Amino acid sequence: MGLLTGRSVLSALLFVVLLAGGYLRWVEAQHCVWYGECGESAKVPGKKYNCNYTGPPRPLDPEDYHLLTELCPGYDYGNRSLCCDAAQLRTLQGSLQLPLQFLSRCPACFFNLMNLFCELTCSPHQSQFVNATKFNASNVVEVQYYIGQTFANAMYNACRDVQAPSSNVKALSLLCGKDAKDCNATNWIQYMFNIDNGQTPFPIIPIFSDVPVSGYTPMNNKTYDCTEGLEDGSGPCSCQDCAKACGPKPEPPPLPLPWTILGMDAMTVIMWISYTAFLLIFIGVVVGAWCYRRRTILSEYGPILDSNNPLSLNSDNPDQVNASCCETLGERFENALRTLFSCWGSFCVRHPCLVILGSLMLVGASSGGLVYMRITTDPVDLWSSPMSQARQEKNYFDEHFGPFFRTTQLIITTPVNDTFIYSPYFGGSDVPFGAILSKDILHQVLDLQLDIESIVATYEGQNVTLKDICLAPLAPYNNNCTILSVLNYFQNSHAVLDHSKGDEFYVYADFHSHFLYCVSAPASLNDTTVLHDPCLGTFGGPVFPWLALGGYDDSNFNNATALVITFPLNNYLDDSVRQGKALAWEKEFIRFMKNFQNPNLTVAFTSERSIEDEIERESNSDISTIVISYAIMFVYVSLALGHIQSFRRLLVDSKISLGIAGILIVLSSVSSSLGIFSYAGIPLTLIVIEVIPFLVLAVGVDNIFIIVQTYQRDERMPQEEIHQQIGRILGDVAPSMFLSSFSETVAFFLGALSNMPAVRTFSMFAGLAVFIDFLLQISCFVSLLGLDAKRQEENRLDIICCVKLPEGQETNTDGFLFRFFKKVFAPFILKEWVRPIIVAVFVGMLSFSIAVVNKVEIGLDQKLSMPDDSYVLDYFKNLSEYLHTGAPVYFVVEDGLNYSSPEGQNVVCGGVGCNNDSLVQQVYTASLMSNYTTIAYTPSSWLDDYFDWVKPQSTCCRYYNSSGQFCNASVVNPSCMPCRPMTPSGKQRPEGQDFMRFLPMFLSDNPNVKCGKGGHAAYATAVDLYPNNTGVGATYFMTYHTILKESPDFIDALRMARVLAENISQSIDHKVFAYSVFYVFYEQYLTIAYDTALNLSVSLASIFVVTTVLLGFELWSAVIVSITIAMILVNMFGVMWLWSISLNAVSLVNLVMSCGISVEFCSHIVRAFSISVRRNRVERAEEALAHMGSSVFSGITLTKFGGILILALSKSQIFQVFYFRMYLAIVLLGATHGLIFLPVLLSYIGPSVNKAKVFAANKRYAGTERERLLNY
Repeated sequence: MGLLTGRSVLSALLFVVLLAGGYLRWVEAQHCVWYGECGESAKVPGKKYNCNYTGPPRPLDPEDYHLLTELCPGYDYGNRSLCCDAAQLRTLQGSLQLPLQFLSRCPACFFNLMNLFCELTCSPHQSQFVNATKFNASNVVEVQYYIGQTFANAMYNACRDVQAPSSNVKALSLLCGKDAKDCNATNWIQYMFNIDNGQTPFPIIPIFSDVPVSGYTPMNNKTYDCTEGLEDGSGPCSCQDCAKACGPKPEPPPLPLPWTILGMDAMTVIMWISYTAFLLIFIGVVVGAWCYRRRTILSEYGPILDSNNPLSLNSDNPDQVNASCCETLGERFENALRTLFSCWGSFCVRHPCLVILGSLMLVGASSGGLVYMRITTDPVDLWSSPMSQARQEKNYFDEHFGPFFRTTQLIITTPVNDTFIYSPYFGGSDVPFGAILSKDILHQVLDLQLDIESIVATYEGQNVTLKDICLAPLAPYNNNCTILSVLNYFQNSHAVLDHSKGDEFYVYADFHSHFLYCVSAPASLNDTTVLHDPCLGTFGGPVFPWLALGGYDDSNFNNATALVITFPLNNYLDDSVRQGKALAWEKEFIRFMKNFQNPNLTVAFTSERSIEDEIERESNSDISTIVISYAIMFVYVSLALGHIQSFRRLLVDSKISLGIAGILIVLSSVSSSLGIFSYAGIPLTLIVIEVIPFLVLAVGVDNIFIIVQTYQRDERMPQEEIHQQIGRILGDVAPSMFLSSFSETVAFFLGALSNMPAVRTFSMFAGLAVFIDFLLQISCFVSLLGLDAKRQEENRLDIICCVKLPEGQETNTDGFLFRFFKKVFAPFILKEWVRPIIVAVFVGMLSFSIAVVNKVEIGLDQKLSMPDDSYVLDYFKNLSEYLHTGAPVYFVVEDGLNYSSPEGQNVVCGGVGCNNDSLVQQVYTASLMSNYTTIAYTPSSWLDDYFDWVKPQSTCCRYYNSSGQFCNASVVNPSCMPCRPMTPSGKQRPEGQDFMRFLPMFLSDNPNVKCGKGGHAAYATAVDLYPNNTGVGATYFMTYHTILKESPDFIDALRMARVLAENISQSIDHKVFAYSVFYVFYEQYLTIAYDTALNLSVSLASIFVVTTVLLGFELWSAVIVSITIAMILVNMFGVMWLWSISLNAVSLVNLVMSCGISVEFCSHIVRAFSISVRRNRVERAEEALAHMGSSVFSGITLTKFGGILILALSKSQIFQVFYFRMYLAIVLLGATHGLIFLPVLLSYIGPSVNKAKVFAANKRYAGTERERLLNY
């Protein structure tokens, strides 16, 4: 009983003690920890300690209620007493300016943050969760702040996604002391309460717990989630600033599966099946026809029934012909052409001086236009049509925002392989640094950078420095050049790079810690280390680490293996003097870099003029290659034209002078074409200069060989004079020449309808050159041939015409090539067993080419445009190896949107109250799928930053009360008034006149410590204001593409950006387009497959029509010509795939040209076949091949072959790939199809003989020696 009583007494005493403790804590809760401000902070200059005070809360002066309402809108304590005075509230206001400017985009986030600071500073319950632990006289110099873990997490979660639009980073990267991805609730609050941040005057030690600790109850006030609106009517945070408000993360659509059949490529399977089916049918038909012929031949009536023989016994009356209407029409048309050309040839031989002089005068007059010749080297004009979408968008951008800057860039690596470990003094895991980021290497790079800044060039006697031409966004207030370099984190100063803080034992902070802070907060004006050095570049803007570093993994910038230094220079499209200065400085920069040597640095570099310079150098170096190539072709033509009968008559039978004259005619046609178009003001391109002589030489030389060799094989008829003989020969061959030349001319002129400038220019110049060449050949060359024939008959030597050989008996023999074709080649390929093999092989080649035609890569690897020894190749290699970010992309909102209205603002902005499908929101959403959309980052939004800048809570927007002029936040002047009142309406976005009143101030405000939102550096060129600032015109919102390395990457980026811009335009019902500097070059590839198909189809169709007409309306002959040319073109795609030749403007020009040259290979053979009067198709094909094949072979194939092989020696990669490989393929495919496949095809399905033409030939040659040949 006594024990029990003792226990009761103890329990009672314990209960009393607990009650007393609780009472004491309740009483303690009514007093403060501090009140008012006292002495200056010893560690943070300009800041004050709070005064130690443990008395009860004191009433706030009613005059200062507005401060409490402004800072702590959810904590309007009314007449209740507080633990802070007005001075503390003003200090709090100043300290929270940067968080206010960056976090107020999300009301819930900012409300929670202010909750944290208001409770700490002013709460009458302060002593429940704040413990003052250190004092210095009357100053509180350290406190402990007990914070609920739930509150801290909720506050962090509401703020974690808030964006800083001008910096393209999350706001916490600027406010947490480290990259946002490394930031969490704990280290963020620790950073804000750390004296190293430059704002906190004394240490505030946060202690996180959700349960009472050491008698203190953690502050665990109500928080708002970012998806919730506030009680004051503020809406929830936008999707851009609150991931939870967005719903599920968008997923890119799955990539289309490759088209397969049984796991194999579908096109390959289809073509294998088709080819196999063709072979079975073809073999069956061939065998069946052979069996049928065998049975027919065994019949005793076989010869009588041979209806293929036009002179067979079936004919009832030899004086009549049973020809159809079309055959009769064709014969009359053919006869008209023959008569016309015969008369003209005879006239030219009879009046050589008149014809030659007239030709020279016309050529001279046409070529006179060369004095007006302009050569286009501007890549934009070469590859982009003035009417194309990309070109018009570029012009719009240049007109409203100025041209995109010129870029000078260095990519620096080091052969040193050492890595080193940095161990932070204040704790944290070790950080490895790459060798390129060692201090010694950084000093050497800075020396190089400063040397480049001091380069002095000369232009028209004036010195030009970098400052004269560089991009300086804050000029005239700050004339420092924009240099995107990691050294700008150290203010481009050796002293700042060496800056460190420590003692004799430890280094607290140095360049390592400063670098790590700056890559996470590049726009910071004050790092969080004890160094307190700025990260913002000397030019007034941030240097984003993804632009200044390369070769890192993920976002571990400390692992970088390359430094990237970019000097943006102003671009002056309409100012030739300033443009000239920029070019002069770039030239001096290139010279300096070529001579730069440092064993520790490997530097790849480029400037805006580099590519154009290297292409020009390449063109000059290739002149010798081209000259040798053409010289070989000239020598061959001069020698091969002659038909040497014997060594004694070598110089009589040679035709060197005639060959040279023929080549001069070819060159004259080229110069005439260039001159005529130069008169018209149409500029030349390098493609025209390099390709057209090759094309015209192929066409021209072929015609020369046909004329000369036909003359050499011909025997003059009795009583026929030389002018009549040459006239008759011209009447025979000129229709064939006219057919090929006119077909090519029409095909090329139709090709000029292309939208691609390179193709259009080439087609116009080529079409005219080919036609002029034909006109000169049937006039001037025929006159020269007549003169040469007379010289040869008089036994005069070639070239030395005054020397005459004595008469001798000579026999006229056929040339070796003609005999080879007639006796060996033609009979062999037309043998009964060879023809099916040839068809099988060529159809197999066709099937293979069709199977791979969709696999030919589209684009032009820019490395191919450079010479093998170009310094730019090293830059391209490093660009694809090290860089992590692509080109800037601008989403341009065209003029006409009303930004002064809430509706106009909501369709564009990305903050609170903005539409979920606004421009900024859609680009942000696209950046979440960067692998698919190629949009790398959230866009910088001038509109959102303007709204944050103009808020009345911010000190950014102020004006002088007296003048109304802008007052910068750094100015201390009592007459500076806030732009907007601290009223509910004042806190809303500016509209109407207010919007336009303060916008120019925002665009002229330079960022500073007190206001990081000034828009001058980031947005001065992003907004095109109307005159007198009466309204907003066109604007842009900038972000970056992901890294783009190959042509398909650039093409895909352009396509995806246009899709996104089109979606935005439809959503906001206003025109928005995407613009990047490379779009004008790659736009052609979006439609090049369609353009190629259209160009080649139009060319083929025109060749078909012209061939039909000029072959005397023989439709089937035209079909066969078109089929053969189409096969050559399809096989060209097969070669392009095999030989890795991509489809682009250069290769398309070559394809159009191959279409023209293919006409030469095919049309002469088909026409010879159509006019042949042999008994059957095989014999007609053999005769056509024997007579025309040798001329075509020697005229095109052999002429070109030697010249093409020389192109393989070119230093230029573009020559090796697009000229040597493609020209070789054109000649080989043309020759094999024209001289092997086509005769075989004609022997199977060639058109029947035209009876009207046979009858006319019989009448024309009746009683002559040729009648016997015809009947043979």
